Amino acid sequence: MDRSFVIAHLSDLHLDGSGRLQQAIEGLIATIRETMAEFADVPDRILLITGDLVSEPTPRALDEALSVIATFRQTGVFTDIQAVAGNRDVRPLGLLGRRHDSYDYLNLPRTSKNVYYRQSGLDLVLLDSNAARLPNGKFDQRTYHAVVAQSARLSAELAGSLSADGRADYIEPAENLVRVLALHHHPLPQATGEGKRFLGNPDEPMMYLASPATFLEAATSLNVNFILHGHRHVEGLTRYSIPNPRATASGEAEDFWRTLYVLSCPSSTGQGGDDAGFNIVHFGPSPRFAGRRYGFSVIRYSRPRDDGSFHRLDGNLPDGIIHLPAERDFCRDPAFQAAIDLSSCEMPKSEQIVSIACRLLKRRAFYDDGEDWAYALHAALATSRVWSDLDGQIPRSGAPRDGGALATVGLLLDRLIDQAADVLGIDGEELDDLRAKRLIEQADIMRELPRTPRNGLDLAAQRQQRLGTLRELNAQVRALGADLDLGGPPSAGTPR
Repeated sequence: MDRSFVIAHLSDLHLDGSGRLQQAIEGLIATIRETMAEFADVPDRILLITGDLVSEPTPRALDEALSVIATFRQTGVFTDIQAVAGNRDVRPLGLLGRRHDSYDYLNLPRTSKNVYYRQSGLDLVLLDSNAARLPNGKFDQRTYHAVVAQSARLSAELAGSLSADGRADYIEPAENLVRVLALHHHPLPQATGEGKRFLGNPDEPMMYLASPATFLEAATSLNVNFILHGHRHVEGLTRYSIPNPRATASGEAEDFWRTLYVLSCPSSTGQGGDDAGFNIVHFGPSPRFAGRRYGFSVIRYSRPRDDGSFHRLDGNLPDGIIHLPAERDFCRDPAFQAAIDLSSCEMPKSEQIVSIACRLLKRRAFYDDGEDWAYALHAALATSRVWSDLDGQIPRSGAPRDGGALATVGLLLDRLIDQAADVLGIDGEELDDLRAKRLIEQADIMRELPRTPRNGLDLAAQRQQRLGTLRELNAQVRALGADLDLGGPPSAGTPR
């Protein structure tokens, strides 16, 4: 299954507990339900609200927000619902009021948290931005320095939340995750809505994060691909790019850039006299971008103040869809996808074992396809890691007759690993380090280890020895119930 996810992005509902927005909420839910119907087969379908769920954090308003979230959940459209706090959600109610603890009441992160979706490889980062924006009201040098310090702290919190590259729940290398960052305030000044005014003055200088360049540089260095926010009640989409320090002269021109998209959401209920709106962000395979199988599709919906229905905002584009290339190719190694499928099987049946085995082994590294020993080492290492998990499932699967073949395949994979390492001149300590890694990324091997065989080897004899091991491997796969012709020539559809 190709990795894919969809996010329905809402913001600034401004519920007040009176029920006055009931009609607007019903229209919003009906439109989103209709819109999401075409994504019914996408494994991860997420509703995301980027703050200001309420106008004031009163108990009645917060109860109404919980009720609206429950209504979205009851539609069955979404597999998950997440939100971050806006400035209105957490502000004090004044001397005579009582501040309700909205963070806990609405289950909003006080600093930051990551939500990892294994099927799609999405790492959704939820970040509270309330202390790091330029403030309304009194503003002096002392206030400015305090806010800049909070903005730097926000960048540190972002870095801290994303630094756990070896997190136990990550199936794949962290650099291959799709990272989407959600916060309430916009990190960059926006080119839209300059006519809006606050207390008689243009409000833009008082709305966005302090030190936005520092924050965006932190986001791009941590492989964030998309930022979603609200707050301003206007639509906006910005592409932010900085030079990629890991780019090489041999790469494509686009590889020179680290690209980050910043997408704004209007008030989804049309508050403050503004047009209502919401966004649909879909990530998945895309044939539109040469050399890159994956991309983002953005559909922006808008409802004018005096109109009761939503329409696609970008009607000048084909189907009203904005297509954006992903910064890099997000194709998943077969071993990582097999590990995900295996983790979802409590007691795999024989046919499931065969299916996973075929997915792991039917790749060009296990056929007579040239002499790329570095790639052969990576494929054997990654496959061996998942194969040991597959072998460990046998006692619980009720299929002990498969255990002998699976164990023998594991031994043959070890033989392939040892041979490739020897050909490349990788010593035992380096190989032990590679074996100890829970996740083996092909780029690490290609970048850090030798790519060419060491001198003095009879490569023809080494190749014949490898092909013999692959044919032994195929014999064991036949015992499991499949014949992949390993060691022979690859068929036209065999994936790399």
